[in-house]
Amino acid sequence: MRIVNLVENTAGADSCGYEHGLSFYVETERHRLLVDSGATDLFLHNAETLGIDLRQVDAMVLSHGHYDHGGGIPAFVKINPHAKIYMQRSAAGDYYHIEEDLEKYIGLDKKVMHMPQTVFVDGDQKLDEELYLFSGIQKRNPVSAGNLKLKRREGDSYVQDDFGHEQCLVITQDQRHILMSGCAHNGILNIMDRYYEIFHEYPDMVISGFHMKKHGAYGPEEQEEIRKTAEALADTHAVFYTGHCTGQQAYEIMKEIMGDQLMPIHSGMEIFISAQIREENELLSDAVKKLLEVMEYDIPYTSKVLMEKLGLRSREGFRRNYLHPAIELNLVRMTIPDKPNSRNQRYMKA
Repeated sequence: MRIVNLVENTAGADSCGYEHGLSFYVETERHRLLVDSGATDLFLHNAETLGIDLRQVDAMVLSHGHYDHGGGIPAFVKINPHAKIYMQRSAAGDYYHIEEDLEKYIGLDKKVMHMPQTVFVDGDQKLDEELYLFSGIQKRNPVSAGNLKLKRREGDSYVQDDFGHEQCLVITQDQRHILMSGCAHNGILNIMDRYYEIFHEYPDMVISGFHMKKHGAYGPEEQEEIRKTAEALADTHAVFYTGHCTGQQAYEIMKEIMGDQLMPIHSGMEIFISAQIREENELLSDAVKKLLEVMEYDIPYTSKVLMEKLGLRSREGFRRNYLHPAIELNLVRMTIPDKPNSRNQRYMKA
């Protein structure tokens, strides 16, 4: 399986642009998927930069009916008129961001609703053995106060958006379960509860915004709620990748609690699924386990530094017994994969 972010709010891969939006490309054994399309056609340009041919995509999943996740659909359809586009029927609603001095339409281009590729989903739907869509998320746990500004227009008035149009994608492959959401407007804990209700276990990995972003500092009660959320997520033993609407403040608070269970998403970044092999897996050699123990996520290491951490002197022994097996298992990745012998090569825990 392969998952690549095509657009997100923050800079990531060289030559990839970024915007307020979210989009992913996913490869499975059976499918080539697009999950959301960002706000504009930027995801198309980034895909081309990354060497990804979106004309081969056979299905798109829209997480919810907001422009920053579905604004690129008209551009996508121009290059790929065949892929089905799965969205909740209520994603066609008139959604607005309302504040005292602001009334902004944030819904989808209405042309999308009449495209022959559009498939309206009502509630949960199993697409095949790999793909499952679910909605119906109950708000048992607190949700973001930012939702209060998000409304649905009905006639001449506005009502609070209940986010019934939000759906999540579950991908199953090689006995791993990946949960993908957009903004988690219904609350990431509520989404995890709904997943558990359906599958009777938690996923191995979750890719989602947490919709915690705020202009200005969090108050004490807000900080405490973020900490409680992080503690509850950590208890699921899943690994979480987040960005877009989570916000740096919230990420830093949660990172202190979740450690390696929480990772950032940046524009053009690839998520390495094979890294979710648990380190205690009996198939891993003791050498690989030791290598993983001395490495931290998001830090590039030279061979020399890693050998020092392991107390090794033989470069050949290090490469043969530690480094190369870890790379082959996709547990460690090279920062310059097309030039494995580069003097500037660094190694990162995947």
